[in-house]
Amino acid sequence: MEILIDEDRCVAAGQCVAVAPAVFDQRDEDGIAVLVNENTPAALAGDVEQAIAMCPAMAITVLE
Repeated sequence: MEILIDEDRCVAAGQCVAVAPAVFDQRDEDGIAVLVNENTPAALAGDVEQAIAMCPAMAITVLE
């Protein structure tokens, strides 16, 4: 699963981290979302979908 975070759209709300901490984290300096691991396991797809739905900036997408 390839996850993309649009850093220009991210508003550092942290919703993705709250719902999928095994997938997302935030940079210390500005709070922008980052991936914990570039190779996110397919088993976490449900968490990623929930993070996408919760993102107020719609900054997360998944390439199939």
